[in-house]
Amino acid sequence: MVLHPFVTDSSRTSVPGRLRLALLLGAFVALGPLTIDMYLPALPQISNELAASESLVQLTLTGTLAGLALGQLVIGPLSDAVGRRRPLFAGALLHLAASLLVLVAPNIEVLGVLRVLQGIGTAAGAVVAMAIVRDLYSGRDAANLFSRLMLVMGAAPVLAPTIGGLVLRVTDWRGVFVVLAAYALVLLPATWRALPETLPPSHRRSARIGATFRTYGSLLRDRVFVGLVLVAGFTMAALFGYVSGASFVYQEQFGLDQQIFGLVFGAGAVWLIAGTQFNPVLLRRFSPRQILSAGAVAGTLAGLVLIGAAATGAGGLVGLLVPMWAVLAAAGVMLPNAPAVALAQHGEAAGTAAALLGAVQFGVGAAVSPLVGALGNDALAMATVVAGGMVVALTVLAAVVRPWSLPDAGDEPEPVPASAPASTEHAQPAVDDIGVAGAAAVTARE
Repeated sequence: MVLHPFVTDSSRTSVPGRLRLALLLGAFVALGPLTIDMYLPALPQISNELAASESLVQLTLTGTLAGLALGQLVIGPLSDAVGRRRPLFAGALLHLAASLLVLVAPNIEVLGVLRVLQGIGTAAGAVVAMAIVRDLYSGRDAANLFSRLMLVMGAAPVLAPTIGGLVLRVTDWRGVFVVLAAYALVLLPATWRALPETLPPSHRRSARIGATFRTYGSLLRDRVFVGLVLVAGFTMAALFGYVSGASFVYQEQFGLDQQIFGLVFGAGAVWLIAGTQFNPVLLRRFSPRQILSAGAVAGTLAGLVLIGAAATGAGGLVGLLVPMWAVLAAAGVMLPNAPAVALAQHGEAAGTAAALLGAVQFGVGAAVSPLVGALGNDALAMATVVAGGMVVALTVLAAVVRPWSLPDAGDEPEPVPASAPASTEHAQPAVDDIGVAGAAAVTARE
């Protein structure tokens, strides 16, 4: 195991291998999808018990996404100033408290506020995980690890509705939040015992508001970065259009019960995971920007087919599922590569850059989620939002990012300086270890 130079002697903790690091970071990132997806089978039940309209209940999902977006804008710069581990711990603690308070929420308004707080708590895992990856990797190496993260976090949408459905068989919708609270509780000791600090005091940035705004300003002046952030945001909007509408479309329009809905929804997440795990295979032959472009084209075409199937009813549920799964697979290919390309040139402010990326992703998702309900909460409404997100993502990619004009500098792993420290345990670094190249590249950039 190669010790990363960012890990101090006082911590006596070595950086985990790539696989273990992906599992650790994925556990924190998965808190977001679990919080979003696990209560989806209970939306109709919440609507009935709290005497709230379907659209109002869907706004609790919007509140979670808004909390995720706004929380990242604060937590990202904070992680650049105080390090990565403390914001992770604080986020898990806030999520735990909000989940327990849901158990006594008397109405939909209080539930909505608590869902916002849950979103803020999960924001720490979402943004800090990306920052840690950027602390250690860039280019293809970063895209590969993002793919592994997507595998771990992709398991959450597969399992979450099914777990939620099982919980609803033995208790009511509040029991879902008991499970979420238990998960957050497990994450607290993992923050300190298993995850090392990857940002030393010498590499931290000022926490002053002026410095933070200047950093955000410099990022917003980078046309390519802003374009890639929007591409990721509208891709996520397509996913959340599906998440927001699936419960009502599958259960009420097509008559699936809560357990079958969980299985069908999870099957869609399998295709999302398949896209993320096919990405490392593609990276052996193509650059991240090339794969991102191809995924955007494929996702847009599948989205247009999805609208046709929803409008005509051709094929029934199966006719709707096939193009939807194709959109999810295309999104799975796009999502690891967009942040890899966007963060490649911003290692000096990885937390802030990751925060802006994540905030736009979940902010656009929060804005788009109510559209499905506003358009009628049926298959055509869901298909329109999903396809619209992919169309806009492709348009921004072509008009703003212009990937064919980008240099290939960020696509290859960075060279190892001659002064890079050597491994003390292996002559040849293991495939699942953080090698000298990743560690030395960070030192060279700073």
